[in-house]
Amino acid sequence: MGRGKIEIKKIENTTSRQVTYSKRRSGILKKARELTVLCDAQISIIMFSNTNKHYEYCSPSTDIKSMYDRYQQVTQTDLWSTQYEKMQNTLRQLKQVNDDLRKQIRQRTGAELEGLDMDKLRDLETDLDQSLTTVRNRKFSYIQTQTDTYKKKVKSSQEQYNTLTHNLVALEMKEEHPIYGYVDNNPSNYESALAMANGGAHMYGYRVLPSQPNLHEMGFGLHDLRLA
Repeated sequence: MGRGKIEIKKIENTTSRQVTYSKRRSGILKKARELTVLCDAQISIIMFSNTNKHYEYCSPSTDIKSMYDRYQQVTQTDLWSTQYEKMQNTLRQLKQVNDDLRKQIRQRTGAELEGLDMDKLRDLETDLDQSLTTVRNRKFSYIQTQTDTYKKKVKSSQEQYNTLTHNLVALEMKEEHPIYGYVDNNPSNYESALAMANGGAHMYGYRVLPSQPNLHEMGFGLHDLRLA
């Protein structure tokens, strides 16, 4: 039983159309490779799917540009002139836009103002005023941000300074706390401290501070000290 004829028309179902395209594309590329090997032909194929995916094949013995050049020589056609002219037009337009922008920049700096009429001069003045306002706002915003940052740094440094000062004062007060006692000029009389209550002349009060010199240098020994 032979295969029936397939009507050549667009396949409406998207999935079926994509499957058919994939199969037919693989078949065409396979036939092109076979012709290249069997017949020593030079073949170049370029395909674009309906999703703009690009597929191409070129015989190993040549390249696509050479194939295009040979095609133009044989058919006496120029494939590049139209595209080249479009590229030239695009280049001229871009140059004109660039020249206009450069001219506007020079006018904003006060140059090339001779050809401007009153309306254009007023528009230029308005644009410059708006630009100046924007620049000033940005400058003031930057200054305000920097000022707030420095204020925070100063406040943090002041708090650290106050904390360190408080700790230092507390440490000094702890180290400088006085110790009170009595000095006995008679080291053999350990009971003479009771005479202090009766106004003994040989007993008197003293205070020891860390900053004072060694009591040994003052002529007092450890046995001369009595805590109150």
